[in-house]
Amino acid sequence: MSGIHGLAPSEAAALTRRITLLSVATAATLVTIKAAAWWASGSTALLASLADSALDLIASLGTFFAVRYAAAPPDAEHRFGHGKAEAFASLMQAGLVFASAALIGREAVGDLMAPHPLRQEGWAIAVMVVSTVLTFALITAQGHVLRQTSSVAVQGDRAHYLSDLASNIIALGGIAASAWLGFNGLDAAAALVVAALLLWGAIGVFREAAGQLMDRELSEEARAEIVRLTTADARLTDVHQLRTRASGPYIHIQMHVDLDPQLTLESAHSVIVAAEKRILERFPAADILIHADPRGRAEPHGGAFAEGEAPTQ
Repeated sequence: MSGIHGLAPSEAAALTRRITLLSVATAATLVTIKAAAWWASGSTALLASLADSALDLIASLGTFFAVRYAAAPPDAEHRFGHGKAEAFASLMQAGLVFASAALIGREAVGDLMAPHPLRQEGWAIAVMVVSTVLTFALITAQGHVLRQTSSVAVQGDRAHYLSDLASNIIALGGIAASAWLGFNGLDAAAALVVAALLLWGAIGVFREAAGQLMDRELSEEARAEIVRLTTADARLTDVHQLRTRASGPYIHIQMHVDLDPQLTLESAHSVIVAAEKRILERFPAADILIHADPRGRAEPHGGAFAEGEAPTQ
């Protein structure tokens, strides 16, 4: 998540807005040129790639609006912010990819049973080359953004385009083989491979989005770093009941800590605030809640959330 990479929410939001706009523009361009080439050639592999790009355009538009909504600050009805809008957008992407794979697979099977020769193969091949180059450029840009933000919506969008890159290469091979070798069935076989790749990519997107919606913990490395920053002050020890989760560009951190019971309330407050500031320097998009327990006299509390506690690190 953005906070894990040390970016403030506003910086992460600006990056994700720009990359999602680039994604929409790329998808719109690919749909236009592939539609023209498919109309001219009748290639099933190109039709498969066109259907994928069309659904990518819909998904990219969903991501475009989702990341803007997710970056909106908390309000009276959403005290934890709107970050999970990104995960919902990723689920939509996964559903669209599943649908695309099913339609492509059905078309490919039909063409395998009754293959037909291609028309205007040169245009189809040229379009797939351009499509491959544009897709590779977009994936590179998305990878740069993900190294700084880890946006689940951008990650889902990138998973689509990674599948697209593979499918473009496969479709290009199928079209070229059909055109130059006269093996018409290879075009449909390439489309079938594209459908399988799309299914695999959709499963990955679904798992990532579901993990965020189900409040999966941050990585062990991030949790260990939170504990290290918290206990940098020797007066603050024994971090327990540490709970973390991601929500779009934000992360939420809750924990219990032990303090010297002889500290005044004002001193204890100062120790905890200092710990929160240390964590925020490393995780600027974090929402932090620290509960203080008297050292050696902490009692189980928290209802069901105190049971079955995961390890601190």
